[in-house]
Amino acid sequence: MISQLKFAILAPALLLGGCISFGEDPPESLLTLTPSASAPAGTGGSSTAGTAIALTEFEAPSAIDVTRVPVQVTDTELAYLKDAVWVEKPARLFRRLVAETIRTRSNRVVIDGDDPGALAENRLTGTLRAFGYDARDGSVKVVFDAVRPGEGSSVETRRFEAVVPGVAADVSSVGPALNQAANDVAAQIAEWVA
Repeated sequence: MISQLKFAILAPALLLGGCISFGEDPPESLLTLTPSASAPAGTGGSSTAGTAIALTEFEAPSAIDVTRVPVQVTDTELAYLKDAVWVEKPARLFRRLVAETIRTRSNRVVIDGDDPGALAENRLTGTLRAFGYDARDGSVKVVFDAVRPGEGSSVETRRFEAVVPGVAADVSSVGPALNQAANDVAAQIAEWVA
């Protein structure tokens, strides 16, 4: 009777053990974007709703909306760079980079987050069109289509692009090159909204 009771208690644990999977080994490192300049601690500001700017969620096509680094192999073929994994999806990383760049290059209050609030009348959004490696010419490319309100009821759009040529097809080369190109595009955007 006691052995049956022990078996009854241990059986669910033994069955559950066969269902648990901890997945693949984690990657050796994760990629992220680092701004070329950051606002120092303790800085802040105040603004009116008319001068503050809110960055709303950036969109990305499915090929980029993953934590892998896309590689354009041919005009119609896409692969992913081996062992290259972002800490989170590139559109979110890029939005934070743009926010920090605007913050450090202008006197504007920048509201960044998933729910930036309704106080800022100026908004910046857009779509990250390219954010990866091109095996055809050994370069990385970042392309962003920005959208913001214009005068009155108009809307302004602009495409920003940066290319870093001569990049080897490995994580240690592609990661820093994408960071460089992303910072270049972020600086262009900051100048546009200033």
